[in-house]
Amino acid sequence: MSKIELKNVTLNYAERKSVFTALDDVSFSVKAGEFVSIIGASGCGKSSLLSLLEGLNFPTQGVITIDGQEITGTGEDRAVVFQHYSLFPWMTTRGNVIYGIKQVNKKLTNQELTAIADDYLEKVGLSGFENKYPLQLSGGMQQRAAIARALAMSPSILLMDEPFGAVDAKNRKILQELLLELWENSEEKKTVVFVTHDIDEAILLSDRIIMMTSNPGRIKKEIPIDFPRPRTGSHLLESKKYLNFRKELLATFFNDISEKIGGEEVAL
Repeated sequence: MSKIELKNVTLNYAERKSVFTALDDVSFSVKAGEFVSIIGASGCGKSSLLSLLEGLNFPTQGVITIDGQEITGTGEDRAVVFQHYSLFPWMTTRGNVIYGIKQVNKKLTNQELTAIADDYLEKVGLSGFENKYPLQLSGGMQQRAAIARALAMSPSILLMDEPFGAVDAKNRKILQELLLELWENSEEKKTVVFVTHDIDEAILLSDRIIMMTSNPGRIKKEIPIDFPRPRTGSHLLESKKYLNFRKELLATFFNDISEKIGGEEVAL
C-alpha cells in the first residue's frame, strides 16, 4: 500500500464570477520512506497540492489518502516546513521546538520536552543557541530551527514548501546537505514531499521528481532519480551522467514554459 495516494484530484478556486482550476486530474502515489520532489513553473499548483496534503484544503474532485484513509483535515502524522521560517518571534529557539512537540504529545514533562528539543537542535547544529530568539539568528539558522521543530514532532510525513528558497546560495547548499544527512540517517525514514523550483536541488535530494505543467496544474512527467546514495552536490557535478541528465531535465522543464509563452503569443 502507498503511504500517500492521489486519485484524479482536481482543485478549483472561485474567482469573482469565474472558476480557476489550480490542479486538474492529478494522480500519483508516494511510497513510505520515499523522497519525492514536485517541480514546475510558478502557477503549476505546487503549493496548492501541498495544502491538500496538509489537510488545509480539499479537492473539488478526486481523493487523497494517507495509509489508505482519506484526508479529512490536518494531522499529527504530518509536519510542514515553509519557505519563510514561521518561528514565533516571542519564543526562544528551544521554546519554538517545544511548542511543536506539545502539539503532538501533551503528556511529556518539561524536563522531557527540553531534552527532546535540545537533542534535535544539536542534530541541526544549533547547540548553544537554545535561548536565542529568532531575530538573533541568521536566516539559515532560523530554518534549521524550523526543521528541528518539524522533526521533533516525529511525523511520518514531512511536507516542505520551498524550504530553502529564502536563504542565500551558500546556506542553501548547507541546508540541503543537512536535510539529506538527517533523512538518510534517521531510524525511521520520513516520507517527504518537497516543493521546489530548483532542478539541481530536486535531483540531489529526490528518489523521484514529479514535473508539473501550469494553468491548470497537471503532471507532465514522473522521473526516477537513480544516482546512488549517499549523495553530495560536489560528487554529482563530477559525473558526466549527472550533467547529461540535468541537461535533459532542464530541456523538458523549459520546453513546457516556452510552449505556454508561445501559446500566449499566438493568442495575442
